Amino acid sequence: MARSTNTQFAVAVHVLTYLAGVTEGRTVSSEELSESTNVNAVYVRRVLGPLRDAGLVRSRSGVHGGWQLTVDAAEIRLDRVWSLLQGTDQVLGRHEPAPTCAVGRTVQKSLDTLDRTVAGAMAAELGHFTVRDVLRGLPAPTPSPQGE
Repeated sequence: MARSTNTQFAVAVHVLTYLAGVTEGRTVSSEELSESTNVNAVYVRRVLGPLRDAGLVRSRSGVHGGWQLTVDAAEIRLDRVWSLLQGTDQVLGRHEPAPTCAVGRTVQKSLDTLDRTVAGAMAAELGHFTVRDVLRGLPAPTPSPQGE
């Protein structure tokens, strides 16, 4: 099965959760966050940029610089993090059908509608959880009965 290549949301949640777990307001370097997330420090800073712009984290430069949360972890809902990083980008993948294919045009319109529906449902579900919830550990989802 194909896997999503956009890891920004996952890295953002990881970093926010890591920062929430740090005590006494200690700043955490991009390198430390990079080691924890197992991604390049430049990528970590790229992910943190929109979170900083939104006021969720702050950075301090210098020898003892790094990143800190500016908002209580219980106040950071995951739908907000998703929105900051995903924006209006599509959730479902797309392809471009042949311009002369009537079926392809219909499929694309339907996929656009599905994408908006799925994105709305995802945001609604993410809105039930905060960074504090992730820090404490979320329970495994209960499987739904077949057909629901």
